[in-house]
Amino acid sequence: MSIEVKVPVLPESVSDATVATWHKKPGDFVHRDENLVDLETDKVVLEVPAPADGVLKSILKPEGETVLAEEVLGIVEEGEVPAAGDAETPASEEPAKTDAPAPANEEKPAAATAPVNTDKASPSARKLMQENAVDASQVAASGRAGRITKPDVLRAMGNAPALPAEERVKMSRLRKKIADRMVEAQHTAAMLTSFNEVDLKAVMDIRKKYKEQFQEKHGVKLGLMSFFVKAATEALRKHPVVNASVEGDEIVYHNTQNISIAVATDRGLVVPVLRDTANMSLADIEHAIREYAIKAREGKLAMEDLQGGTFTITNGGTFGSLLSTPILNAPQSAILGMHAIKERPVVIDGQIVARPMMYIALTYDHRIIDGKDAVLFLVDVKNALEDPARLLLNL
Repeated sequence: MSIEVKVPVLPESVSDATVATWHKKPGDFVHRDENLVDLETDKVVLEVPAPADGVLKSILKPEGETVLAEEVLGIVEEGEVPAAGDAETPASEEPAKTDAPAPANEEKPAAATAPVNTDKASPSARKLMQENAVDASQVAASGRAGRITKPDVLRAMGNAPALPAEERVKMSRLRKKIADRMVEAQHTAAMLTSFNEVDLKAVMDIRKKYKEQFQEKHGVKLGLMSFFVKAATEALRKHPVVNASVEGDEIVYHNTQNISIAVATDRGLVVPVLRDTANMSLADIEHAIREYAIKAREGKLAMEDLQGGTFTITNGGTFGSLLSTPILNAPQSAILGMHAIKERPVVIDGQIVARPMMYIALTYDHRIIDGKDAVLFLVDVKNALEDPARLLLNL
């Protein structure tokens, strides 16, 4: 029986999607609930599973095509599927078996048996690598974010010309959405950035002293971000306008602190939300951040993971940034930028000592946040991080 593979009901506020990657080609066996195709929306990637065991009969919507909810993507012919480990080709296409041994001087084709690593390869490149037993480690990737393209594979096989002088690639939906939101923020908010610096010795000492006990008890590493989340949460409670947003001629004050954490992925920047961080422990925060990072890398963030943030923290220091002016994550009114930790000489009690210092930056919407609020917010974040006991004592 033929079964239609349809575009699922799209999340609220998403009108259409783009066919990103087919993981099977016509004639391939498929298992029920196996991911057949990825659909890219403005915010997340949606996986479309196989509706039944069988064979992918046809693909009606190729990669790159725009689709709407309930549209038919392809057809699966329902039927039995070979057990795991059996040949991944329909039985009618299997080569005839023979008991005769192969001649001693005849080499077996490597492509038939060699496992091939095809991570981070485009669909056409992946297919070519599998057909010719070319491993990803043998290929010099030239695509965006280290992605292997078909020409890369051909060059590795000695069958392609040198790289062209330039390459034009259409923006992904996520990249286009990011671009639109950045321009919108520049055009609609009166953005200003204030700076301060933080001595992180106390935090670093805590992490060093308790990292093993913390991981043993909670099953997750004690990172730096959880301290910043807690410090920012307390500062937001003291300065609620920094946690507010603008709607028309009204200021919307949010009663909970929902902090978006910027996560860099191959597809672009995403900002999943930690909800009600005032009621989260350091361990809760670390677990949530790790889970979001895994989901982001695998393209499995759901729409609800990205909605409802009231404030954002971004860590450019992960990539070595010493100082920057982060841009607002609309409709939020403020974003805190973390940067690289550097040993710098500072004066403490009249003595010059080396301390692990970090510049922090707060970009804010000057329409509703005055400079005084922004500066005091940064001072409260600084004080909480330089004396972490303040977080425990709610000072």
